[in-house]
Amino acid sequence: MDSGRWATFDCYGTLIDWNSGVSAALAGVFGADADLPRLLHRYHQIEPEIQAERYRRYREVLDLCLAGLALDEGRVLGDGEAHALSESLADWPAFPEVPDSLAELKRRGWSLAILSNCDRDLIAQSLPRLGVRFDRVIVAEDVRSYKPQPGHWNRFFELTDADPQRHVHVGASLFHDVAPAGEMDMPTVWVNRLGEAPGPVPDREISDLSGLPRALEELMPA
Repeated sequence: MDSGRWATFDCYGTLIDWNSGVSAALAGVFGADADLPRLLHRYHQIEPEIQAERYRRYREVLDLCLAGLALDEGRVLGDGEAHALSESLADWPAFPEVPDSLAELKRRGWSLAILSNCDRDLIAQSLPRLGVRFDRVIVAEDVRSYKPQPGHWNRFFELTDADPQRHVHVGASLFHDVAPAGEMDMPTVWVNRLGEAPGPVPDREISDLSGLPRALEELMPA
């Protein structure tokens, strides 16, 4: 069994700036004067509904979400717009503090894994932005399901034989990450970038990843 400490991470919204990436893509489709907060709110309603229907690759989920938004807006997507959201993912930036914070965790001996609702080819385009090598990367395409289903975590423990008593899960989504991990009795750190009110109660709450090394050390001392 691995003797070291493991931190598993959601990627988009936690490490990669999902909102800014999606907002830029939606502005390109619907116009710079579009009500982007409303469109993002609606996106967050549509996506889990599509993911719950059956497994589809995340690229298709993104395309279907964009089509759903266009339908809501009474908009017919033009040539080249149908895949604008999925094709934009490669350009979504990492949050500025992420590379240094992850590097500090590596320096302290933590093993790092990503558990993402994504496809292999898509996440490969984001990994170079994070600044460190992850020890494991598990995506929805690998397990044929999306968080909050437990497939990502089950596969993580199958592949690593990590000690559950030496593992913490980190995520920005209460629905996709904090709630299901908590239900599986995993310690959790909630990256509350948007100043939301908690529902499921995490073990630690931070506003960005700069506070993560300290939070993890408090939860899992060396």
